[in-house]
Amino acid sequence: MIDRSSLSPSTLTLTALQGLPEVTEGMALAPLIAQALERQGLAPAVEDALLVGQKVISKSEGRFVDLASIEPCARALELAGRCAKDPRLVEVILRESTEVVRCAPQVLIVRHRLGLVMANAGVDQSNVPGAESRVLLLPKDPDASADALRRALAAILGAAPAVIVTDTFGRPWRLGVCGVAIGASGITTLLDRRGELDRCGRELKVTQVAVADALAAAAALVMGEGAEGRPVVLAQGLSKGLMHATARAADLVRPPAEDLFR
Repeated sequence: MIDRSSLSPSTLTLTALQGLPEVTEGMALAPLIAQALERQGLAPAVEDALLVGQKVISKSEGRFVDLASIEPCARALELAGRCAKDPRLVEVILRESTEVVRCAPQVLIVRHRLGLVMANAGVDQSNVPGAESRVLLLPKDPDASADALRRALAAILGAAPAVIVTDTFGRPWRLGVCGVAIGASGITTLLDRRGELDRCGRELKVTQVAVADALAAAAALVMGEGAEGRPVVLAQGLSKGLMHATARAADLVRPPAEDLFR
């Protein structure tokens, strides 16, 4: 039987890849990442993970929308008046969402069509070149994007590390944004430790570790949130036991039926 406590590494190294260009629509990410790894003398192993910022995935997939082409509906106009946002932006947010969770001045929290509860459905304008009216959406299927990138890297490198697509979310009852995983391939995203014993011999009843989110949060400190231009981070030192062929970031989304606060 595997000692699941050994799945927590005692040392973890995070290295941001340098010199990646501005990603444009249709640009293949795997060759860019492979070249950056080579320039820095990094040879990732199968038990390592690449943390990739959502924006470079979305840019390569062409997930751009020009607000000049958007006609807001009545619902978007009404919400825009309440949250003081551009009605065209609110319309795009609604199209990406299944539910409005909270609307207040300068705040629009929604349930994204992927199940993620987040501000503005992840629709963003920061670090998006082009017209002032241009916005960027989340990838259509971040887990599929992570898997495709991992497979492309395997074809170039011979063996590919796990891939985690990251974003930063605000959190209820806590200030500031924190990195989270919205897509993953090749790594355990949720480690269930229920049934194990703690050091006092007591059985763990509820402990499930959000491995992919923890890595995304750590990588966010290295990526930065402004003009750093470091959207890819290599995490080295993970346990081979954490590698999982079929785990998805979608496994981290709490079902609405288990919402304890509404």
